[in-house]
Amino acid sequence: MSRPCKRRRVRGRPSSSYFKPAGMRRTETKESVLAMSEFEAIRLVDLNEIPQEEAGNKMNVSQSTLSRILKSGRKKIADAIVNAKAIKIEK
Repeated sequence: MSRPCKRRRVRGRPSSSYFKPAGMRRTETKESVLAMSEFEAIRLVDLNEIPQEEAGNKMNVSQSTLSRILKSGRKKIADAIVNAKAIKIEK
């Protein structure tokens, strides 16, 4: 039996949960879905420039877990930008 997932603390909420490429209809675009924990990790580390150790403490996860969450979120955002996909932030 695997270990249960620890609840992550998320304080920042997006003002919009859907972003799409300009000039494309919403029905025409594929989506890249960003989890709320990925959004929060990117907000803390990339936008607020908080060190990963401190950001991990704020989210109630270890630094290595935060690093994995960041990597996953950044990959999804890069995929959306390069392949003209919409970004949907799940709540």
